[in-house]
Amino acid sequence: MSSNENFLELRFLGKVGYSEAVDLQRGLVEHAKNPTVLVLEHTEVITIGRRGDAANILDAGETEVVATDRGGDVTWHGPGQLVCYPIVDLGEDPGAAKAHVCKLETAIANVVRTLGSSDLIGEVGRLEGHPGIWVNLDSAMPRKVGAVGVRSVRNAHGTRRSMHGVSLNVDCDLSAFGAIVPCGLNRPVTSLRELGCDLSARQVAQRVGQEVARQLRPLLPVREVAVMTGATGIAGAQPVSLKRLTQAGVNHEAALSISQRKPEWLRSMVRLSDAVATTRTAVASNRLVTVCEEAGCPNLSECWSDGTATFMVNGADCTRRCGFCLIGTAKPTALDLDEPRRVAQAVAELGLSHAVVTCVARDDLDDGGASGVANTIAAIRSASPSTQVEVLISDCKGDGPSLDVIFDQRPEVLNHNIETVARLQRAVRPSAGYARSLAVLARAEQQGLVTKSGLMVGLGESMDEIAETLSDLAAVGVKIVTVGQYLRPTAAHLPVARYYEPAEFDLIAETGRQLGIGHVESSPLTRSSYHAKRAASGVAAPTTLRVSLSLKESR
Repeated sequence: MSSNENFLELRFLGKVGYSEAVDLQRGLVEHAKNPTVLVLEHTEVITIGRRGDAANILDAGETEVVATDRGGDVTWHGPGQLVCYPIVDLGEDPGAAKAHVCKLETAIANVVRTLGSSDLIGEVGRLEGHPGIWVNLDSAMPRKVGAVGVRSVRNAHGTRRSMHGVSLNVDCDLSAFGAIVPCGLNRPVTSLRELGCDLSARQVAQRVGQEVARQLRPLLPVREVAVMTGATGIAGAQPVSLKRLTQAGVNHEAALSISQRKPEWLRSMVRLSDAVATTRTAVASNRLVTVCEEAGCPNLSECWSDGTATFMVNGADCTRRCGFCLIGTAKPTALDLDEPRRVAQAVAELGLSHAVVTCVARDDLDDGGASGVANTIAAIRSASPSTQVEVLISDCKGDGPSLDVIFDQRPEVLNHNIETVARLQRAVRPSAGYARSLAVLARAEQQGLVTKSGLMVGLGESMDEIAETLSDLAAVGVKIVTVGQYLRPTAAHLPVARYYEPAEFDLIAETGRQLGIGHVESSPLTRSSYHAKRAASGVAAPTTLRVSLSLKESR
């Protein structure tokens, strides 16, 4: 689990919303220690560059239109088109951005030559005066198979890095380009499918990522991580699926039996004290829900003895059914508008200096339940001004404005759990997404919040994958990470692959610290809110200085 080696990080992320991908890139620009290449598909979107002409959007219909800060004009992204976003240091050479674009074009041209039919592609390269990847340059009608648009930015440390990148039409519906004038040019577009390649975008992704990596950093070893995903981030409860574990390479038949006796280090100590009774009374009298009880937390008596509890808002029923979670899944009721006041009253009654608020996923609501969390923070501020507030939030379906409703309340800690390693995401939490979680954390950090995340171990991941996940969290500026042993709540939940020993948790913590994470709480019984106050006091809030755009731009 060495964290000192220099790699090019190659990430295959499946389908990712455009705005989420931008948030993720900005986080990597600020914090990534290694050059990183993201390969993904977007949900359907039309984007227009800083100098683009809106008149080149002919008929967007219901397709989202996003103004972006890259070079170039108008383009379309969607399923079947691969997009590659390298975040690499450009140095101070004035010509570095142009050279970067040329390398991206060369990489995609090489893939097209390899996969396309030579009879159909003809000469491949750049059309004079028009960036991108073109085929049939030796004919009267060149066609565009890929677009390029990048941005040179400086992060808070003064390092000049690249954002945005290059696209390749693989097997997308080319009729979508009829809604725009692609790149402001009245020229035809094509795809690898039209050029004789019968592979899907997913099948081509690795070749694209590896070729881009080879062109940009030929001497660096490449560390690849692929997210096992179908439709990343699509909301709606889905059943626990052992088949997904098998697809992810986990032999669930070799898992530990739920009746097997747990090792000594996984047996929590029950503490009976007046503080436990006081906390229970405050929770009950205010008709509140705690995740401590709902999720069967093994640390309940320890935390309640210290007069702390994690309040769960937006109801007791979740709209998702993650394979590890004991919280009930049902059609939720309307938000209880008095709930924020009652949580705040309990916080005041208990005299908490650090209050933790979490929530169920509310995909039935337009804002994903963001207003309920925000109102609770505001109520606590009013009832107990000296209390620090930590929130553990859902992804709010990745919607930026909804997330900002929470962020604008300025909680002292913003926690969103990534839960597991990239390979196991679809099996463990099929309605969420690895890239989406990183984007949520990156967006929060960019707004000056202390960010926190957590993951469970024992689901079939490797120690190297844990290190890669910690590296990804560090790369978007996460300051606090919790790591604990997954314990199967019932036989209907995902099985435990193995129990990690205390020494392994120590190794995980040391790896996280070496990666630059300010506080790593790692032990068999660690949960998201375990020692939350201590963790928060040990890290500093990020500076308010964020990514500033340079004057250098390339199309």
